[in-house]
Amino acid sequence: MKKGLFILAMLTLLSGCVSSPEPHDYSEFRNSDPRSVVILPPLNNSPEVIAPYSLLSQMSQPIAESGFYVFPVAVVEQTFRNNGITVATDAHALPTTKLQEIFGADTALYVSIEEYGTSYVVLSSDTVVSVSAKLVDLKTGNLLWEHAARASSAETRSSGGHGLVGMLVEAAVNQIVESAFDAGFDIARIASHRLLSSEVHNGLLHGPRSLKYGEPATSEKAN
Repeated sequence: MKKGLFILAMLTLLSGCVSSPEPHDYSEFRNSDPRSVVILPPLNNSPEVIAPYSLLSQMSQPIAESGFYVFPVAVVEQTFRNNGITVATDAHALPTTKLQEIFGADTALYVSIEEYGTSYVVLSSDTVVSVSAKLVDLKTGNLLWEHAARASSAETRSSGGHGLVGMLVEAAVNQIVESAFDAGFDIARIASHRLLSSEVHNGLLHGPRSLKYGEPATSEKAN
């Protein structure tokens, strides 16, 4: 009886792990039909000072590949500085109408970094990047889309089965290597793609510069 209940519980757990999240409601996104995106400086909730710069350098590509014009992040940063905005929290606090006035963009992407960096936990040493974003219509202030994504260096690492001592050594080596060479940069690229690409589940819609403009979202096709 207990064995049967255990198996049932495990099957329920596994089925929950493989199921995809519910598809987004893209009605506001379609009604707005944006053509351009300005990426605001990310809020950094991680201890790594380099995290916002690493993410910013990776986010324009998947948005542009999805078919939208992306304001150059260096120009955006300098424009904020010219207007006396030097920290991300101040940029996020600006009224959407003010952002629209400054940049002339259709939408703004509000980004929040939850995890970034390499951590050592006894038998494993992983570099993790976890990030979320909201796309907001600058004329109306309406939320058009939101999503979150996470990537880890552990995803590309196979278990060697070297025993306890070997696992401890491997974890220590991984931490040294990933910290020294900032593995977070490559992991941030994966997380950014998962977050913003129109080719992933619940990602952005295809923009007007895409040949797939007007097609259903990937999550809608799956349903």
